[in-house]
Order: sequence, then C-alpha cells, then structure tokens
Amino acid sequence: MAQEYKPYDPKNMPFRRLGSSGLRVPVFSLGGWLTLGGTVVGDPVKEIIKIAFENGINMFDTAEGYAEGRSEQEMGRVIKELNLRRSDLIISTKLFWGGDGPNDTGLSRKHIIEGTQASLQRLGLDYVDVIFSHRPDPTGELPMEEVVRAFNYVIDQGWSFYWATSEWSAQELEEAHHVAHVYGLIAPVAEQCQHHMLHRERPEKEYDPIYRKYGTGTTVFSALAGGLLTGKYNKGIPSDSRLAKHADLPFLKELIDSFGEEEGRKKLQIVQDLGTLAKDELGCSVAHLALAWVAKNPNTSTVILGASRPEQVLDNLQAIEVIPKLTPAVMEKIENILGNKPEPIPTWGRPPLDKFGRL
Repeated sequence: MAQEYKPYDPKNMPFRRLGSSGLRVPVFSLGGWLTLGGTVVGDPVKEIIKIAFENGINMFDTAEGYAEGRSEQEMGRVIKELNLRRSDLIISTKLFWGGDGPNDTGLSRKHIIEGTQASLQRLGLDYVDVIFSHRPDPTGELPMEEVVRAFNYVIDQGWSFYWATSEWSAQELEEAHHVAHVYGLIAPVAEQCQHHMLHRERPEKEYDPIYRKYGTGTTVFSALAGGLLTGKYNKGIPSDSRLAKHADLPFLKELIDSFGEEEGRKKLQIVQDLGTLAKDELGCSVAHLALAWVAKNPNTSTVILGASRPEQVLDNLQAIEVIPKLTPAVMEKIENILGNKPEPIPTWGRPPLDKFGRL
C-alpha cells in the first residue's frame, strides 16, 4: 500500500533561480555521489531522502555514472515509495559515463538521447527537470553543434525541462552559448562545479564573464572539500570517513597525499583557524561556515549536500542560519585566513568604472 501523499513544506529553506532560468531551486539540495546507491542502499536511502524532503530540500541530484546507475534506481524507488508528488520535486541527472561500449560514454547525439532514455527508465520517471553534461568531450573531438542540438532535442521531447553542464571550461561554455544563439537552440542554464574555500579560481574568476554575460548559476559540489572543511581530518583520517572508504578515488587520493606535504599541512591549519572563527564569532561549526560561505556567493544557485545518514542532512542545514551572519566584516576576516582570493583580471592601468553605475 502506497504511503499517503504528504504536501511539500519548504520550512525555512531559501530559494533561488537556477541560473538564467525561471526554475526556483533550494539553496541546499541533496546529491547521490558515492552514497545513495553506493555505500548507502535500501531503507537508509529512504530515510535520508525523507528527512531531506521534510526539512525543505526538494531538489535531488544524481547521474548515470553514480554507482553504475544504482543511484538513479534507488532515488527513483524512494520517490515512488514515499509517494512524493512529482511537481513538488526537482530532479537532475547527468550524462557522460554510461557504460563500457564505445558509444556508451561521451556526448554524441546517440549517447545523449539513449542515455537520457536509460536514466529515465532507471529513475522510473517521465522526465527530469535538469539534465547535465557531466563533463565536456575533449575539445576538437566532437562538434559543439551536435551536443547543443542533442540536448535541445531532449528538451523538445519533454524528457527534461533544461540542460546544463558540469566542469566545463569558460571557453566551452562560451562556444555552447554561441552555437545556441546562431542556430536558435536552447543554451545551458547552469554549471555544476567544484567550489569551496580552498578551490576558487575557476568558479570565481574563470567563470566571472560567463555569469555576467549569460546569467549562468552554479550547482556546487564538494563545498566541504571532500570533508576537509568539516575539521574531521585535522588529527588524521577516521576509519568511518569518506576518505577512508574511498581512498582509491583519484579525486580523494590526491587530497590524502597532500596531508604529508607542506601545502596540505597549510590547508589543515587554515581549517583550524576557520574553526576558531566559526566557534568564537558565529557560534557554529567550521562545516556550517564553509557551506554558508559558498551559499552566500550570488552566483551559487544551489549547494549540493552529500549524506550517508539522516543526521548529516539536519546538521548541514544549520548553515542556513549562518548565511545572514556573514557580514562584510566577517567575510574580510575569512579572506585574511584563506589568503587565496583570485586576483582580479588586469585593467592595464585603466581606472575602474564607478561601482554605482552600469559596469
């Protein structure tokens, strides 16, 4: 017997537009990378999604490559079992790593269309709200027109309402928008990128012209730097941590290896200093501060949370209360600790425009 339908209650969740689109997304969403369908299966997945939904999160992000498709299957199963109303939800998935065959990966028209159909089948849904290109095909190997036309076709079929990108360069994003403009096609509305206190060049500098020109928004992943910005690794790697469980992943192995180097030790000291500021001035944890800091960025549409337990969702959502506490004075103190603010684009001696005018 299906569970009784429960109306969505946003609680105190702030909402923002997804980039240039009219779609409103919660400032914090929930993702399935490594956890849902991977290290977390069955009833625990249901409990995590249930507690997220009951506390204002109605956007859930997954990908065809997460746990070889099991993340989509688990998410779709839970949505059905919880009897969540489809119009209350924002579901996004990503295409690029779909299998071992020569056309099961990448962004060919064949894989974008077949991959979308396969994802919808695993999710048990008629459509997703946003479909992402999980990575760009290497420059020069695939015509950008083919990519844009294929995602346009997916939208025309009603399989997705919008399309977006993940970890594309500003040059690739510019080309996609150019192709869309020239041929009257639909352009990407958002970019899913890594953005956190220790990784800032691309999201804050490289993408800056893209934000201003096209209104692109970000759906941020790894806002806690793989857990580094929680402070849990200040004294080593706990056996039950993400780094311990997924030490073989290149993304996380690089972080582990850095702990024995000067650069890694410097980052750990920064985390400790941020923790002191968070506790003494804001009354929160360093993790809450890190999440609020990313969310405060005006180009951030949503910050994707990861969780292996329901309690982690509830804990992370405390960052909502920290966002308004990040005054200019506090932000300046954070910058002094980080010391990594991207250098502005040089003006070659030209004086800046009046900040109250049209920049």
